[in-house]
Amino acid sequence: MRIATWNVNSLRQRIDHLARFVAARAPDVICLQETKVDDSLFPETELAELGYPHQQRRGQKSYNGVAILAKQPFRAVDHRIWCERDDKRHVSAVVAGDLEVHCFYVPSGGPIPDPEQNDKFAHKLQFLDEMASWSRVEAKGRKCLIFGDLNVAPLETDVWNHKKLLRSVGHTPGESQKIATLLEAGRLTDLGRHFVPPAEPLYTWWGYRFPQSFERNYGWRLDHALASESALSAVSGLEVFKESRTWERPSDHVPVIVDLG
Repeated sequence: MRIATWNVNSLRQRIDHLARFVAARAPDVICLQETKVDDSLFPETELAELGYPHQQRRGQKSYNGVAILAKQPFRAVDHRIWCERDDKRHVSAVVAGDLEVHCFYVPSGGPIPDPEQNDKFAHKLQFLDEMASWSRVEAKGRKCLIFGDLNVAPLETDVWNHKKLLRSVGHTPGESQKIATLLEAGRLTDLGRHFVPPAEPLYTWWGYRFPQSFERNYGWRLDHALASESALSAVSGLEVFKESRTWERPSDHVPVIVDLG
């Protein structure tokens, strides 16, 4: 089985890119973030024609939105409200018997890394705390994979310039500690660093702000795949699909692919 996660930054704008990715890598399950489409306008037919008739989604106009697409039927689907805000940041599905797949879009946190000055950053920290509490109860001891844009690059080698970015939202010590707490709470393995040594740079996002960010490799690792203890033995590989960042009008994120079996 192959599962991919991708912040598409508007599903309807980039459905052709999704089709191109599917043709290249043929994942069985796809987790999407920032779909930016209300459920009533979700492109069900187009996705079914791509080979994904089974769709669990939570979306809204213009912002956020998550979805899980699958070739085979789900055994069960669910979602959770985080921080008492129904802002469409989580869906889950049971696939391939008893494997739980969770798709998350963590708040980006705004520009100022101070929860006293920035409500968006406070929201992000609260969200990560709730994820850790949830993981301690729900993920530990279950066959569970967690995918998504967590909007944190926790390690020095997860950003192109650690010293320069240490006080930037997404790479502050406090946020990195939140990710460490999440992993510890659920006894989760960071699959990116399971397959790529922590000493090696690994990026999944190259921002639009600097037009040459991809060419110069000014990247961040914001997109993650995590495995519970009971799911880890089934995981056989991981790929970051950088090619999509070279396409016309690309998402600033690229897919992360996990193979099982």
